[in-house]
Amino acid sequence: MTYGVISSHIGPPEGTDIYAYERIGPRWVGYAMRSCPDDVPWHRVVNAEGRISVRPGLGPHLQKSLMEDEGIVFDQTGRIDLDSFGWVPDGSVS
Repeated sequence: MTYGVISSHIGPPEGTDIYAYERIGPRWVGYAMRSCPDDVPWHRVVNAEGRISVRPGLGPHLQKSLMEDEGIVFDQTGRIDLDSFGWVPDGSVS
């Protein structure tokens, strides 16, 4: 799942400009994922290109390893095929 799909699924907070939210919603999801509880599968969220977002520390390496353990395949450029491995819940926008 991508940060953008999550943000489109939950929608903007009340009082937020919808056009601004379309631009910054995925980033807000990324900020939230940094602080999520351990039982949230944070490692399954990638950016719109199907890549692991860069951040300091071992996070990207751990994320890739956890995804590969679940059978996710990365291409030579570090991208996953979102058509094959992506998930979009019913009722959300791409």
